Amino acid sequence: MRIDLDTYHEILDTLTRNKSRSLLTGFGVFWGVLMLVVLLGGGRGLREMLQKNFAGFATNTAMIWTQPTSKPYKGLRKGRSFSLHLGDMERLRQQVPELDVVTLFMFGGNKQAVCDEYNFTVSMMGVDHDFTRVVEPKIRYGRTLNGMDMRQQRKVCVIGKQVYNRLFPKGGDPCGQRIRIDSTYFQVVGVDYQSGGISIGGDSEGRITIPHTVFRRMYNRGQLVDGLAVTGRPGAVMSRLSGRMRAVLARGHQVDPTDEQGIMVFNTEVLFAMLDNLFSGVNFLVWLVGIGTLLAGSVGVSNIMMVTVKERTSEIGIRRAIGATPRMILSQIVAESVLLTTVAGMSGILTGVGILQMIELANTTDGVLETRFQVDFWTAVTATLLLCVLGGLAGLAPAWRAMRIKPVEAMAEDG
Repeated sequence: MRIDLDTYHEILDTLTRNKSRSLLTGFGVFWGVLMLVVLLGGGRGLREMLQKNFAGFATNTAMIWTQPTSKPYKGLRKGRSFSLHLGDMERLRQQVPELDVVTLFMFGGNKQAVCDEYNFTVSMMGVDHDFTRVVEPKIRYGRTLNGMDMRQQRKVCVIGKQVYNRLFPKGGDPCGQRIRIDSTYFQVVGVDYQSGGISIGGDSEGRITIPHTVFRRMYNRGQLVDGLAVTGRPGAVMSRLSGRMRAVLARGHQVDPTDEQGIMVFNTEVLFAMLDNLFSGVNFLVWLVGIGTLLAGSVGVSNIMMVTVKERTSEIGIRRAIGATPRMILSQIVAESVLLTTVAGMSGILTGVGILQMIELANTTDGVLETRFQVDFWTAVTATLLLCVLGGLAGLAPAWRAMRIKPVEAMAEDG
């Protein structure tokens, strides 16, 4: 459909003469597009924030720990407390070959860490060297704990981001420096900037991690451990292995194999599936609300164009009398509808992008963007094309009405 320059001048003149009505209708489209863009950006930001809660976690991970039993077993009463130990790791490795990594973790509670004149309350955690294969750290300085640290019982540690900022406020690489926890000095070998919301043993930013061999000797833990972390081999479904792992551990501690409370198995596979379903639901809801609002705005555009055509009956009749073809009338009405919808829609997109930009600025820390809320390029292109299509569809009914106006009847009605 080709529209010449004169026709566009006529369109603009018509929209100007119906300024208040056009503004009212355009506001409906503007508001619909604004809602769509902001909702899409907000949904993206929500997705990123939730994903940060799982940052570093392998998708096929399970965490295992014990609680008081909830069922009696072989003459033993319920409510009995027991603990996992190092031998449980070997049992799982041998009897559940689908597992790739079987490692341990231990908690030491809150301790006072001191470095020079600075001090900070931290949480202590003892791990094995392969714990990083379960929860991947984000090393800013130095390295992670390794097997040699475990075997030689080195007094070394990896500190979290918040610990680093409080104990070393001047910045720089702290590796090689020493910090004191209780009466023991540890050499810093790494700084972990991992900031995931879901973390084992408390907030990872305020945590100090040391070799489990040193941890057990410091706190006289012997062979006991607080929990086990496992990952499955490629193709293994962790939810199918949970019952087998519980049964293997239950046999070694005289616990009912069906006691899910006594031996807790926290399966991250379920959480990732729930997260994916949540994202799908949020995206569906956003598009449903946004498109519904756009359709309502398009209906408003169609109605206003109907009123405009009715008011311009005599004008359209005169144009038909002096040679205007139905195609020319159709082109003008549809073009008016597309122009009104597109201008209002693009204004909504730009306003929405501006609002999302301000939200991103509010989520910037130390010059680093924490969460992205901005819509991507192709989403904006899709919204623009959708606006053009809706604008064209909104103008079809008024255009069809205008095409059916006969010159003689229009001039007679005017007279």
